[in-house]
Amino acid sequence: MFDSIHEECGVFGIWENARTDVATSAYYALYALQHRGQESCGIAVNDDGVINCYKNVGLVPDVFHREELDKLGKGSIAIGHCRYSTTGTSSAVNAQPLVVRHCKGAMALAHNGNLVNAQALRHQLELNGTIFHTTNDSEVISCIITRERLFSPSIEEAIAKAMFSIQGAYSLVIMSPKKLIAVRDPNGFRPLCIGRTQGGWVFASESCALDSIGAEYVRDVEPGEIAIVDENGLRSIRNHCGGQSNFCVFEYVYFARPDSVISGVSVHEARQNAGRILYREHPVEADVVIGVPDSGLDAALGYSKESGIPYGVGFIKNRYIGRTFIQPTQGQREDSVRIKLNVISETVKDKRVVLIDDSIVRGTTCVRIVRLLREAGAKEVHFAVTAPPFRHPCYFGTDIDSRDKLIACQMSIPEIAKHIGVDSLTYLSIDGVQQMAKGANCGFCVGCFSGEYPVKIPDVIAKDRFECKISEQKKQGGKQSAK
Repeated sequence: MFDSIHEECGVFGIWENARTDVATSAYYALYALQHRGQESCGIAVNDDGVINCYKNVGLVPDVFHREELDKLGKGSIAIGHCRYSTTGTSSAVNAQPLVVRHCKGAMALAHNGNLVNAQALRHQLELNGTIFHTTNDSEVISCIITRERLFSPSIEEAIAKAMFSIQGAYSLVIMSPKKLIAVRDPNGFRPLCIGRTQGGWVFASESCALDSIGAEYVRDVEPGEIAIVDENGLRSIRNHCGGQSNFCVFEYVYFARPDSVISGVSVHEARQNAGRILYREHPVEADVVIGVPDSGLDAALGYSKESGIPYGVGFIKNRYIGRTFIQPTQGQREDSVRIKLNVISETVKDKRVVLIDDSIVRGTTCVRIVRLLREAGAKEVHFAVTAPPFRHPCYFGTDIDSRDKLIACQMSIPEIAKHIGVDSLTYLSIDGVQQMAKGANCGFCVGCFSGEYPVKIPDVIAKDRFECKISEQKKQGGKQSAK
């Protein structure tokens, strides 16, 4: 419904000393991570080396009922995943966790991120006889690890070898017959943290998932770290650690839940800081500051504190409309924002309004939101954005895959302001967005703003041939053609 940047995925893993209802713990954790992916979800449970898995398309409460959780049974290890597709279509076959069974035992894997060399690796594996069942890059990772496992003494050593082949963003939770393993790529693009329960250990994309099951946050998985939990406790392999970290700064701007703590910094506080910096960079005279729910609210509060302009609640959000809301006609699409958001006219009528949001992608939603404010009587509307303009694709786990979809690549800032109907438009600078998470123990990737990426990007990243029509495959060249 909105032209926002979509989330990636959420991963979770739990290891307990005794056989317990780990499936329910995974369910609660996925509920807390639901904001990271609403297309599909799944849970795999390990009961003494036997892995049972259930997954399907839909939200966590729609896919899992008590009956499905009971069928998964009790166990000592479980992993879970909620998905938004960045590689591979949205379908049940691409849902995770992925379960692989081979001569050295079973393995289940959940992945958040995106590989930049997935197609090249897949092509190599296919030429060697590998048969793929999905179109996502997570299966490529599982095949590389499985190949290495056949000639390695342990699963963790196989993962360490596989990390020399896979390139890009990957935060993984992996379950073997006896171990739970968390892996983060050497750049640390995507979040992954460690927590403790009374009887064991947990890994999760965000600390809010730990809170949902009463686990205690311990620390983040380091970029390049392989963290292993088994009957001997927690240990790590750090052969791939020590490089420059490049955490996706948009996790702080939009993706993560405000009650999460990432790299030692509260997301809520980071967003308030973004609002403070935004005012310092671009001060505006106004009567009230409002935020677009939800990620604009914290930043609006920070902008208000820094400027002294009163903070107001400008919108009420209808929380009962999901991503699958049907808009069958163009007219209904134009009016859909009225169903999702409603203006509190008393807050904005006859006032100069500063409107705070996290980003502008295509600009279509902004036009409708500004129109609502004007119709509610706003005298002036000044749009302030807590991220720089999106001018470049992202290759590491979001769906910014083309400059053609980005309004900042088609228009100048004054032209965008005129297009969306505001009196002024300001963006946070690249330097400002890197300062919002003050005290974070990481560097940042800002490639979608600057065009400078921390890893080499292939010249062409083609869509998987099994997701293309035959006519489209021919356009991509001989390797993609179908016989």
